[in-house]
Amino acid sequence: MTDTTIEETFEEFRQEVLASAMANKDFEKIEFLNAFGRELEQCDEIEELQTCISPNVRGVQIDGFGFNSDDGLDLFIADFNQRPGLETLTRTEVTAFVKRLTAFFLRSLSGELHRSLEETSEVYAVSRAIHERGRQFGRVRLYVLSERQLSDRFDTIDLSMHDDEIPVALHIWDMSRLHRLRTSRNQKEAIEIDFESFAAGPIPCLPAHLESDIYKSYLLALPGSVLADLYARYGARLLEQNVRAFLQATNKANRGIRDTILGDPGMIFAYNNGITATASALDVVSDGGTNRVRTIKDLQIVNGGQTTASLFHARRKDRADLSKVFVQMKLTVIDEARFEEVVPKISQYANTQNTVNAADFFANHPFHIRMESFSRRLWAPAPAGQQTETRWYYERVRGQYAEEQTRLDARGKRVFLQQNPKSQLLRKTDLAKYDNIWDDDPVRVNLGAQKNFARYAVRIGEEWKEHAERFDEDYFRQAVIRAIIFKSSERIVSAQSWYEGGYRANIVNYANALLSRALDAEDLTLDTAALWQKQQIPDSLTAILVGLSETVNRKLTSSGRGLSNVSEWAKKAECWISILEHLPQARESVRKSSQGWSKPVATSRGLASGL
Repeated sequence: MTDTTIEETFEEFRQEVLASAMANKDFEKIEFLNAFGRELEQCDEIEELQTCISPNVRGVQIDGFGFNSDDGLDLFIADFNQRPGLETLTRTEVTAFVKRLTAFFLRSLSGELHRSLEETSEVYAVSRAIHERGRQFGRVRLYVLSERQLSDRFDTIDLSMHDDEIPVALHIWDMSRLHRLRTSRNQKEAIEIDFESFAAGPIPCLPAHLESDIYKSYLLALPGSVLADLYARYGARLLEQNVRAFLQATNKANRGIRDTILGDPGMIFAYNNGITATASALDVVSDGGTNRVRTIKDLQIVNGGQTTASLFHARRKDRADLSKVFVQMKLTVIDEARFEEVVPKISQYANTQNTVNAADFFANHPFHIRMESFSRRLWAPAPAGQQTETRWYYERVRGQYAEEQTRLDARGKRVFLQQNPKSQLLRKTDLAKYDNIWDDDPVRVNLGAQKNFARYAVRIGEEWKEHAERFDEDYFRQAVIRAIIFKSSERIVSAQSWYEGGYRANIVNYANALLSRALDAEDLTLDTAALWQKQQIPDSLTAILVGLSETVNRKLTSSGRGLSNVSEWAKKAECWISILEHLPQARESVRKSSQGWSKPVATSRGLASGL
């Protein structure tokens, strides 16, 4: 067993970026951002990262952005210069990056910036969207993504934007932080709360367990302002184990909480069911006979997400005074080794007051176990020109792929990577993306990995109850073929002369969805056996995807779109409807050039229209 060093993580990440840039014929900086974005999406740090070309404006820089579903805005800047070795990122350099991002936001907010930019550029659309939405943003997060290692002497920097209405937070992701993320057991950074920072001091608590219990539980009364501050800082990361993350809170429920906050805040404690939360560790101190929680490690709200978010939005949008608001919290400390086993059960049972489909659709669900089993024993034929068969590694538990390698010596790791190449890593969220693009609603795919997985979990969970037998080896092979088509589409888009470096994910999503609908309309389906044998798409399918991608790009960026920002427009059902106007042309292409990679089906698959 070997431990990966930070230098090894740097080199591994560097080689991944270089390989992706070469395979996709893309700029290395864009692939650096895409690779970092995938890491951050997988650990629930962000919802999306859309790359963009920074404007040629003095003192301004932006390399990526993301508009979040909770009225949040993420702005990204890349510290990337193709460095051959690991170097140090200083406080002075971080300050300079932050100033450029801040300048972009403030000059966009005032409306000054977008008026000076070319209207056809993607950064124009982002800047204009910021101006149009103004102070509707609940929070702004500035991200510095660096290929260097942050200096040990770094402390804090001034984030003042001279605008107290919008909370601003800085997140620096350097190689040391990426190293911790990749080498941690469950591939996520634990949320560690220090109540000296988020409150006036430690929070009183009442132990609710016996010394003989295998767990420890506490009851707390949290100030509403503390919960709002926590949500402003961490957002959906607090709720990542929450079953309600798989469902959308009803407007009626949110209105009821909001009305109580605004009209009778002192009664929240009496009226509200409170919050159920878990943690992996707790620092409890005794003060004059009173127990107080000083710090919490890996805090997760598994029930009460609506309450938490409502407090945040009521304070921001309605200027609600939360000084009289207190919310009861049941906090259970779970050993890290049993987190994946126990937390989903707590989450499921805490939410039994609502009908929850596939509430236990977590890593230990039989569906995921079956997919993992297929991926370990099904060998993919060697592509033309190669000799070695490989496997498509299904990652049932987050971080499983990296964790498995840590148990191997150097030779064992080489063999593992040869048999399970990183390019053939298939995550749960990847499977959900491919399946929803082809068989359900491609609009949901553009909302981000977690929201898309939420829909997939509910749908597949219900289907599993009725027809578990249909999720067989052919289903897994079909998923792999869809992955091959998707990855090929990414390379195809990057190689086109009209591609300018942005919105590739949206283009690929809808191009694949349009292909699926065209096949369905022609009563055709993918010839899984033929494509599995080749492990690559034929030239005829490549030609179709070239045409479909260009069509989708034209529709996404046309002046007649419903919103100025392309990534926001891609999240609307109206966008997909406009793309479907080109279904007749897509059908014609499929009809002429589908021999060898598709086959007829006796009956229509009955795919959802996604509208």
